[in-house]
Order: sequence, then structure tokens, then C-alpha cells
Amino acid sequence: MANSEERRFEVLRAIVADYVSNQEPVGSKAIVDRHNLGVSSATVRNDMAALEEEGYITQPHTSAGRIPTDKGYRLFVDKIAEVKPLSSAERRAITNFLDSGTDVDDVLRRSVRLLAQLTRQVAVVQYPMMTNSTVRHLEVVPLTPARLMLVLITDTGRVDQRIVDLGDVVSEQSVGRLRALLNSALAGRRLSEAAVNVAELPDSSPGELRDALIRICTVLVESLVDHPEERLVLGGTANLTRNVSDFPGSLRQVLEALEEQVVVLKLLAAVRNPGAITVSIGEENEDEQMRSTSVVSIGYGMDDLLLGGMGVVGPTRMDYPGTIAAVRAVANYVGQILSAR
Repeated sequence: MANSEERRFEVLRAIVADYVSNQEPVGSKAIVDRHNLGVSSATVRNDMAALEEEGYITQPHTSAGRIPTDKGYRLFVDKIAEVKPLSSAERRAITNFLDSGTDVDDVLRRSVRLLAQLTRQVAVVQYPMMTNSTVRHLEVVPLTPARLMLVLITDTGRVDQRIVDLGDVVSEQSVGRLRALLNSALAGRRLSEAAVNVAELPDSSPGELRDALIRICTVLVESLVDHPEERLVLGGTANLTRNVSDFPGSLRQVLEALEEQVVVLKLLAAVRNPGAITVSIGEENEDEQMRSTSVVSIGYGMDDLLLGGMGVVGPTRMDYPGTIAAVRAVANYVGQILSAR
């Protein structure tokens, strides 16, 4: 990159930093005074004129100050080489807070609360995608001699409970045999494979258990092909109201869009593998209601196994390095915790 281009990017970086911090248009004198670029105010003014002509900054009022455009934020995000590191205290707090989660629901609720606090934005976490999950165990619990509760437990910690009316009394010994047959077809298998095995199980089962297995397997197949990944946990919505001016005339639309899970799921749709950060800025967002926002999203999981997505939604005037660091750290810990359960 030529020196003039590098210098212009440093000017853009300074404008982004000051505007994110102060919410005030940034002038050339402020850049010279605060950022030690080693050039004169005249040079900075020339660079600002070039950046404005190229669409990276704009003048919101008749004052001399400039603010970044969506295009400017995009260039800044694409070129930031360093992500603001979390302090050891912040990392320790994340680990301790999430490690004490009692189950997957608790871990995800804690994750959203923590991410909203760290970024001061709206945080969203998608439940682990069952289609990528493996069955760890199926517990069969007799409620009455003719009624069972099925408890399906996956390797991501998801627990799904279903009630089955058998239509006839079964003995404790038969319940034990049913439990063994079902787990032989389910345990250690991906949900899609487990669904096929369960559907075929009654055909090869002992005659005296067939009627009970047909009823059980009908309920289980529904559970296995269900898609709870469409469940989301959302937190920190009130953070958006701290600076209403960041959403001129559109905060209500943003809040309404966030209430629609379909919109939020679309924001996480770009997530393809664990650890890959995606930043969608302003007009880049497909949904018109979200075009005054930026979305920083990431996949969580372990190695190449994607369990789900998470991220934050906030104004385009966002601390991108700090937000990216927080999202990445929380996703890393959530992936480790859920994969170890």
C-alpha cells in the first residue's frame, strides 16, 4: 500500500475511534492533537477530503467535523490487524461465570447476559443445532405401569422430554428391555441416523414388545427430526436505548425486528464454522429494519463441529475491535463447555 493510502487509513481509523468514543463529528485539529500522526492539519484536511470523496466519511452538518459512513466502517473492519485483547480479569470472569452453568439452558442464558454486559449491545445466542448433535443416552422412566417418560440427552447437553401412553401395562422387566433396545439404536449416533434406526426398530423387535415400541418410536422420531435450533436467547435489548440518536427514526423498527426470531436467525445465517467472525454493517443487512445496525456474529463449537451461532447487534457506531474480541472469547468458552458436557 502506498504511504498516502496508509496515512489516509490512519486518519480514517482516528475518525472511527473518536466518533465511536464521543459521538461527535471529528475535525482535523482534533485528529492532529489526539493521534500523533506526524503530519500537519493541512495534510489531514487533504486526506479527509479524499476520504469523503471516496465515500468513507461524510459531513453530517455544516461544521468541519466528519463521521464514518457504512463504507468507512467496512474498510476499518476489513483492515484492523489487531483485535483489542481481553484482560486476564475479563477472561477469568468469563470462565468462572460460564463454568458454573448447571445445564445448557443456564449456560446460554449466562452467555447472553455476559456478552451484553461486555459489549453493551444486544446479545443473541442460538441453541445448539440438533441436526449436528449426537445422542448420548435415552432414559426411559416409568410414570405409571402404562405411561413412560422419555428423556433424550445429546452430546451438547440438550435434554428433550416426551411422554408416551402405551395403551397397556408393561412390567419393569419389559421397561428395562425397551431401554436397552432403544439405546442400542440411538446411543452415539447423529440425530438423522438415529431417526432412521428408531423408525425401523419395531420391525425387528420381539413380538411382545412391538406394540409398545411402535408407540415409543412414533414419539421419538418426532423428537429427533424436530429443529430446536430455531430457539434463541436474547438479552441486553435495553442497551440500544442508551443512545437513541444512533438510530434516527428507526429504533422502534430495530426492536420490533429483534422480537421476530426469523429476522435474528437470518442475521446468524452467515455462520458456517466455529471461530469465524462475520461483521455485517448497516446497508449490508438484508432486512430493511436492521439497516441502522451492525451485527457481529460467530459460530461456536469444537474443531470443525458447528453447534450454533451467537453474536451482538448494535449501532454502526460500535467499538468493533472490542466487540469482536468479546464475541470471540465467549463463543470459544461456550463451545468448550458444551462440547465437554
